[in-house]
Amino acid sequence: MNDDMLSQEEIDALLRGETLEVNSNSASNDSLNVEDYLTDLERDALGELGNISFGSSATALSALLGQKVEITTPVVSVINRSNLEQEFPHPYVAVQVEYTAGLSGANLLVIKQSDAAIIADLMLGGDGRNPSPDLGEIQLSAVQEAMNQMMGSAATSMSTVFNQKVDISPPSLALLNIKENEGEENIPDDEILVKVSFRLLIGDLVDSTIMELLPLEFGKKLVNSLLAQNEEPNASETTQVEPMQQAAAQTPQTGTVQLEQPAQPTRQVQQPAYQQQAATVQEIPSFTNFSQPKQPVNVNVQQAEFTTFEPPKMTESEARNLNMLLDIPLQVTVELGRTKHSVREILQLTSGSIIELNRLAGEPVDILVNNRLIAKGEVVVIDENFGVRITDIISQTERINNLR
Repeated sequence: MNDDMLSQEEIDALLRGETLEVNSNSASNDSLNVEDYLTDLERDALGELGNISFGSSATALSALLGQKVEITTPVVSVINRSNLEQEFPHPYVAVQVEYTAGLSGANLLVIKQSDAAIIADLMLGGDGRNPSPDLGEIQLSAVQEAMNQMMGSAATSMSTVFNQKVDISPPSLALLNIKENEGEENIPDDEILVKVSFRLLIGDLVDSTIMELLPLEFGKKLVNSLLAQNEEPNASETTQVEPMQQAAAQTPQTGTVQLEQPAQPTRQVQQPAYQQQAATVQEIPSFTNFSQPKQPVNVNVQQAEFTTFEPPKMTESEARNLNMLLDIPLQVTVELGRTKHSVREILQLTSGSIIELNRLAGEPVDILVNNRLIAKGEVVVIDENFGVRITDIISQTERINNLR
């Protein structure tokens, strides 16, 4: 009887009825004790960061796939790079993300290849029931776009947590199969890695695990940044109290009046030092000798004149000509983006093909009238129909240049 505790992944596999592969040669001494590398506070902080970032990622992935997506509470552990084959026994898809602003470092998102195939099938319009086990270029592009949306949403959430702008580079995707020595170069070179495991649920199609790998030093750096961010408000409150006390000690209290009562003895009460300084009474300056001007000062006040904004009045013939122009139909076009392809590439397009445009997701779209750019806007949904909200009108000079 083996008294070793099962991991969360093994428990999930047993619940799904899968057969566990037990390696008798793998000694339990190879597993690292997380308490030796991370304190309870550091583990809780990394888990909280995972909850916040991947909580928003689940929402983004759900909108892309049209399926309910749940990512449960993370489990933080520490692994040794020499034991990667035991940690990742199946073929996986690894998505590497580097932080370009706000944070300095990189992490790796690892998902089973079978789960990635289901995500790719859903992205390409399938139902995810019988996906192709082989991930071709189109399937990998679909998975990369899904991971891009997830990590972009996670970066936005981290910007809120760290109270600073956090940007990431476009994620790079690669197949990871440790047994076949494939894709191991994408894993960070650090000997000790932090693994944050999440349970991933996609409708009734996927019940698996998605993992995040990051170097131990980078994980500690994230925790230190988070703790420093939480301590900043308390430090600012302390620094604000001291100047207020100093100002109270230096400001004369002009409204204080002392009355002499010789019949009653004066009882002295010992006060704290800062109250004694604040209670110091200085002489009240006298303003009785303030000299006022003998003659009133004449001030020449003129009424403000504002430029009129009314349009110039048109003659009757000009108004008639304008009314004739008002009924001329114009073609209004909203351009999401453009791209160029050869005839060979166009002929290879099939149902479900993805065409990459020259714009990033979320960028403003162009609003053209008769193929002339006049404004920019953002896409909105109104009563299940697409619409465009105008956010910027092209200046008159730019419009004239576009007409040439």
